[in-house]
Amino acid sequence: QVQVMESGGGSVQAGESLTLSCEASGDTRSTYCMSWFRQAPGKEREALGAIESSGRTTYADLAKGRFTVSQDNDKNTLYLQIESLKPEDTATYYCAATTRRTSGVYCLFEWHMNSWGQGTQVTVSS
Repeated sequence: QVQVMESGGGSVQAGESLTLSCEASGDTRSTYCMSWFRQAPGKEREALGAIESSGRTTYADLAKGRFTVSQDNDKNTLYLQIESLKPEDTATYYCAATTRRTSGVYCLFEWHMNSWGQGTQVTVSS
């Protein structure tokens, strides 16, 4: 099993950038992909982007352009860089991982994930 824990959230001004981190532990070598999701108040959770063990990244349409997913394999850490933050980016951001055989766009499907973090809050003020 894999455990993940997010960090790096906080309160920022619109237009600023922010990088979230997700540290993985446990059986990380069995991970097929790690993904970022977010959930805004009163809305359903939505996928942002994912990275496979090969290093290939996949992004949801809403995340293309301002969001970048990367990883540091030596540190077992996943990152989400968000540029030009907007008030509508205010949400709880979740990291997830899966040890199920998953690739490509399926790394953006919640039901393929079997490990979730507690989330980190990002609040963007105008």
